[in-house]
Amino acid sequence: MRIAMLTNNYKPFVGGVPISIERLANALRELGHEVYVFAPRYGNEEEEPFVIRYRSRKKKLKGEITVPNIFDSVIKDKFSDLSFDILHVHHPMLVGYVAQYLKIKHNIPVVFTYHTRYEHYLHYLKPYDVVERHSNRVKNHIIRSLEKKVVCRGMENFVTFHNRVFTNHCDLVFAPSSSIRDFLKEQGTITEVKIIPTGLVKEDFECDHNKVKSIRDQYLGERDYLFCTVSRLEKEKNIPFLLKGLERFKARKGDCFRFLIIGDGSLRSELMEEAERLGLKDNVVFCGRIDHDKIRNYYGACDLFLFASQSETQGIVLLEAMAQGLPVVSVNASGVCDVVKEGINGYITEMDVDLWEQRVEQIMDNQHTWKQMKNNAVVEARNYLSSNIAKRVEGYYKDLLRYKSEEGVYEKDIV
Repeated sequence: MRIAMLTNNYKPFVGGVPISIERLANALRELGHEVYVFAPRYGNEEEEPFVIRYRSRKKKLKGEITVPNIFDSVIKDKFSDLSFDILHVHHPMLVGYVAQYLKIKHNIPVVFTYHTRYEHYLHYLKPYDVVERHSNRVKNHIIRSLEKKVVCRGMENFVTFHNRVFTNHCDLVFAPSSSIRDFLKEQGTITEVKIIPTGLVKEDFECDHNKVKSIRDQYLGERDYLFCTVSRLEKEKNIPFLLKGLERFKARKGDCFRFLIIGDGSLRSELMEEAERLGLKDNVVFCGRIDHDKIRNYYGACDLFLFASQSETQGIVLLEAMAQGLPVVSVNASGVCDVVKEGINGYITEMDVDLWEQRVEQIMDNQHTWKQMKNNAVVEARNYLSSNIAKRVEGYYKDLLRYKSEEGVYEKDIV
């Protein structure tokens, strides 16, 4: 098959969607398929075979998120030059509109992967951000409630409506977890939804033991525990919750840990100030961006992976950490509950700092439990190998094409 993948973001942008696309594309190529990725230009990207770059706009959302120029003729021209069997789009907005246009023009089926809880990312849009910030400053609770209900909730409802309409114009939808599939169905998606998580590669289970030891020696010092998280430093990732939890942990257990925050973003300065305010200046290390192929050594050096994001559809970083034997302490959220098994490879709590902190204590105070969870984490991660995920996708593609050729409705499950 010749497959086109359309995305609003890709390498060198750091995020779960680019990782997911690259891994699926590579695994499908290994199965013998021809996969082209249509992605925006950033100005510092490396040219790669089968990656077609189209222009992006100069202005970025919050100065960081690239806005693709979906009117660049290179997309239309390449679709005219190449005869694609499947169009797999990874965003409902912008390139999503292009995908629907190309579907009609070239009479090819569109598959959509729902990667992102978009209603949790509205603060990247200036009107929403301005209203939300203003509402948080307003003392009159009636006015504050009215502003949030009319503007903020209105925009959230529009996003939900938009995504429902988009998914129902696709021929097949992939959700990265069962909880997201259920969410889409609850929101009104009637198109068939299949569960296709982001896969792991075999290298995720490997590490350089000398580098692991060096990282642990560098950051742990005389302390007992080394924790980490991997995240963009943005509002939706909920890093302040982790800092408050570790403040409680330090108050109860003493100065016995270091916490590595791997990643960067617009809130870095604010988070550094918050860590200092909470008395964690010497405990929290902001490592910045680290090349993806090196992060596994940081996982391997740590004892526990901490997570508080509620905007995940799967949370690929959770599985990458588990592949290196890291138990997870997280908050309850879609995507997270599909991979973190309560009491088996980690703990999930409600959005309660005290409960979350108690779970961190519970693991670290019991070495037997910790070791069992480490082993169970690796076992769970092995269920998500990219090679196996790609075979499932291949089967769904073929089944869709067969039913489309027969002018039927795609309803059959792959066995």
